[in-house]
Amino acid sequence: MESYSRRWFLGAGATLVSAAGLTACGSGSGSGGSGGGAITAMVYGDDAVKIQVKSVDRFNASADAKRTKGKVKLQKIPGSEYPAKLRTAMGSPNAPDVFFNWGGGSIKAYRDANQLVDLTGTIESDPVLKNGFLPSVLTAGALGGKNYGIPMRGMQPVILFYNKTLFAEQKLQPPTSWDQLLDNNAKLKKAGITPFALGGSDIWPELMWLEYLVDRIGGPEVFDRIKNGDSSGWDDPAVLKAAETVRQLIDDGAFGKGYSSVAYTNGGAPAMFAKGKAAMHLMGSWEYSTQLGKFPDFAKKDLGWCAFPKYDGGAGDIRNVVGNPTNYWSVNARTSNKDAAIAFLRDCASEAYTKDLIANGDVPATANAAGLLDASPNPEFAKFQYQMVQQAPAFTLSWDQAVDPDVQTPMLTEINKLFVGKSSPSRFVAALKGLK
Repeated sequence: MESYSRRWFLGAGATLVSAAGLTACGSGSGSGGSGGGAITAMVYGDDAVKIQVKSVDRFNASADAKRTKGKVKLQKIPGSEYPAKLRTAMGSPNAPDVFFNWGGGSIKAYRDANQLVDLTGTIESDPVLKNGFLPSVLTAGALGGKNYGIPMRGMQPVILFYNKTLFAEQKLQPPTSWDQLLDNNAKLKKAGITPFALGGSDIWPELMWLEYLVDRIGGPEVFDRIKNGDSSGWDDPAVLKAAETVRQLIDDGAFGKGYSSVAYTNGGAPAMFAKGKAAMHLMGSWEYSTQLGKFPDFAKKDLGWCAFPKYDGGAGDIRNVVGNPTNYWSVNARTSNKDAAIAFLRDCASEAYTKDLIANGDVPATANAAGLLDASPNPEFAKFQYQMVQQAPAFTLSWDQAVDPDVQTPMLTEINKLFVGKSSPSRFVAALKGLK
């Protein structure tokens, strides 16, 4: 559940991060140089922070710390307070040198205020950073084709989960094409089983359907345009087709009747899935740990997983992934010791850091993780996730984290209106085009 809460707190707090009030105030001495001295790293203070604590201790005892004349001090901020505290700190003389973020829209205001170090050239010229991480994850955190972050936590792709026992009873296979998905739906409904659990009252689980459909129909380029600030991207035919497909699923009963009053956050959708009332659930990888905590027998015996199917005639590759690639460390452009900050980031590619993530139940975005995943709490699931992301030509960041924070809430409102029937697909597209 912890991974899930990390995702949601950004959704709850990202609107606090806007360009208003952000200035290029300094960190430490504010010199912007690399003259040595201690640096601060601000991090989201949940259970997983123990991994960053060990990383700081490791760096501070290293030759790199001695060479750069810098040590790192970790600032742990409670999760629910993190976005607001970061925003306040970045507008003050005591801004952190390095800080935790979600990439995409979560750092756009800082990029626009020239507060971030462009790490593109640094990564390209440093073999540890260039070869240390899965390329799709490095790219997913970028803005305008430039890297501003280094992966520092586990990956959270959105996966199609299914009930293996129920599928076997109904003689079904996990769908690899859209036609197969629709055929499965028809057979499940005939058997009195809702095809998909959906926590519609939370809205963000609905978003996952549109993210994958837009990718599968139009390819990752469609949302990439939107992420980089081109609102005309919403007018791409793939967005309208995805919205029409969602309405067809709803009208066809794919989510049952009461999905808009079912929540993920209170355990309603996971329970519906675990108890066999729904056969499948499109959800972030944290669904596994959610089920293990609430319905351990179901998680161990019945829970299956697969990629989101290909859309027949669509431009998107079935290997493309959507979701939360990871969290990132970014560097404040006004850091007083850039050399130490960059050296500290390199620890995230180390075997020690990777092993700590795996021991915590995370699936690292590091290139060296594949051979270490047998130590994971569930090696089979961990390897599936890792290979899924490793082989992905594109990993699209969750829309609500990728767009400008000012657009996030109105976008989610329009998605909900589409799902509950208060908006048509064409009105949905028109409304999104109007978001600036």
